[in-house]
Amino acid sequence: MANTNVTKGSCLCGVITLSTTSMSHHIGACHCTMCRKWGGGALLVVECESDVKFTGEENIAVYQSSEWAERGFCQRCGSHLFYRLKENNHYYIPVGLFEHSEGLVFDHQVFIDEKPEYYSFANQTKNLTGAELFAQLTSAE
Repeated sequence: MANTNVTKGSCLCGVITLSTTSMSHHIGACHCTMCRKWGGGALLVVECESDVKFTGEENIAVYQSSEWAERGFCQRCGSHLFYRLKENNHYYIPVGLFEHSEGLVFDHQVFIDEKPEYYSFANQTKNLTGAELFAQLTSAE
C-alpha cells in the first residue's frame, strides 16, 4: 500500500506544505453528508496513515467534526488539508493537494447510501454504505 518515495503537496496559497512516505495509491470518495457539506461534493482522498508532516502549521485550523475525527484546513486560503481519525491518527488527504497523481487509481466509495442522485462516477469501484464502513473499521481493531 505504501509508497517509499516522499510525496509532496500544498494548499492553494502555498503557505502550508505537506509530505508523506505512506501515501496509498488508492483514491476513495466519501459521499457522507458532512464531507459534501464541507466541500460541496464528494471528498476525494488518499490514505496516508499517520506519516504526514506539515510546514506552516501555525496556519492550520482544526475542526472537531465528530467524536472520532477532525478536519484541518488552511486559515489563509481555506484549502481542505485533511480528515484525521483521532484514535489511530490516520490521515485522509484530499488527492488534489498533491503535486503528482501518476499511478493513482480511484477504486472505492464510502457512504454510498448517502450519495445524492444528481451525480455519479463512471469508474467501477468497491462501494460501502456507512454501516458497512463502520463495521469494517471496528472489525479491524
